Amino acid sequence: MNRDWIATARTLSEALPYLQRYEGATVVIKLGGHAMGSADAMDSFARDIVLMRHVGVNPVIVHGGGPMINEMLGRLGVKSDFVGGKRVTDAATVEVVEMVLSGVVNKRVTAAINRQGGRAVGLSGKDADLMHCRQTDPSLGFVGTPERMNTDVLRTLFAAEMIPVIAPLGAGEDGQTYNINGDTAAGAIAGALKARRLLLLTDVDGVRDAAGEVVTELTSGRIRAMTAEGTIAGGMIPKTETALAALREGVRAVVILDGRAPNACLLELFTDHGAGSIIRSA
Repeated sequence: MNRDWIATARTLSEALPYLQRYEGATVVIKLGGHAMGSADAMDSFARDIVLMRHVGVNPVIVHGGGPMINEMLGRLGVKSDFVGGKRVTDAATVEVVEMVLSGVVNKRVTAAINRQGGRAVGLSGKDADLMHCRQTDPSLGFVGTPERMNTDVLRTLFAAEMIPVIAPLGAGEDGQTYNINGDTAAGAIAGALKARRLLLLTDVDGVRDAAGEVVTELTSGRIRAMTAEGTIAGGMIPKTETALAALREGVRAVVILDGRAPNACLLELFTDHGAGSIIRSA
C-alpha cells in the first residue's frame, strides 16, 4: 500500500473533527479591505468559502465596496461628502452606489466563488425584501438602518447548497433605495439568522489593548470598558458596535480578523488557536 496515501488518510482523519465542528452552522462573513482589492486575495478568499460549503457550513457573504464607489463617483464627477465617517448619500450618489455594489462588486465576488467550484448567487438587501430599512438620519440622505429582515430567501439558498453574496442595500416603505454600512448589514443578517459566527474581515489583525497587543478573546463588558477609556477608537468603534448588536440578537460569537492573512476564515473556524479577536457575550 502506498505510504503517502496512508499518511494522507491519517492527516484527514485527524483533521475531520475540526472540519465537522461547524457542519450545519451558518457563518456570516463581511468581506472588505485588502481581500477585495487584489485578484489573488479574492481567489484565495473564494477557495476558502467553497471549502466551507463543502464541509457543511452555510456561508453568507456581505461585501462592502467603498473604494470602488469613490472611484466611480470621481469618474462621473459626483461630489461625495462624509459626516462622522458616514457617506452623505443624495439621489445622485445612491444611484452610483447601487450600480457599483449590486453590479460591479457583487458580480465580481459571485464570479470568483463560482470559478472555484462554488454555487454563488448575487443579490442585494432589496431582493425578496431581505433588508427593510428606515432612514438613519435625514442629514445623511439615503443612508439606511435595517429594521426588518426576511431571511426566507437565504434559507432557500442554503437548502439548495448555494452561497448568498449580498450587497448592502435595502428598501424603505416607499421602495426608496438605501445605502447601508457593510458591517451593519452583516450584523443585521447574522442576527436575523442567529448565526454561529459573524466574521468581520478588515485590514487590521484584531482589537488591540492599550499596549498595542491584539486581544484574542473579549467579552461585551470588556469591549464597553475599552471603548469608554479610549483604547477602542476610530474605525474600530463601528465594528465593535456591530459585534455587540449581533450578540444581543443571538449570534454566538463575532470575530474581527485580518482579511489580508491567507486562509483567515479557515484558521478561525477550523483551528484551536483561531485568528483575530473573538467577542462573546460573557
